[in-house]
Amino acid sequence: MMGRPVFLRTTKIKVPLQLIELEDDNYHLVAASVLPDGETGYWVVDTGASKTVFDKSRSANYQNTGEDPEKIHTAGIGDTPLETAIDYLHPFYLGKLKVKNLRVALLDLESINQFYSQATNLHICGLLGGDFLLKHHAMVDYKKRVLLLDRPF
Repeated sequence: MMGRPVFLRTTKIKVPLQLIELEDDNYHLVAASVLPDGETGYWVVDTGASKTVFDKSRSANYQNTGEDPEKIHTAGIGDTPLETAIDYLHPFYLGKLKVKNLRVALLDLESINQFYSQATNLHICGLLGGDFLLKHHAMVDYKKRVLLLDRPF
């Protein structure tokens, strides 16, 4: 006789999203968080990014041990690979989800923030990439403007 299947219980966390229209028919979804330094950080939900990215100018929020951080090469839409430092963020809150040990690529997001400043007063701290979205089984509900994330028990 076969036993019952075992399912890992999870709780869905609803993270409110803002829909930002940067240009005509050019929309981005943005989620607010409380960063370790106590500031509000805004994250672009970027399903096309394989890796989560964080603004390297906000060094109070990541380990920054003084040692040489791990380096990787990343590629964006452009054809020039970028050498990118990798580090871990200090724990922070994305909605009610406490995010711990998030490994991020550190990049200068000044150009992204200049672009955003034309449409909104939000300062972007990072991009939530596929690594984070996959880990938390993310689903976007466009109608309700929420990001649904799993938090395992």
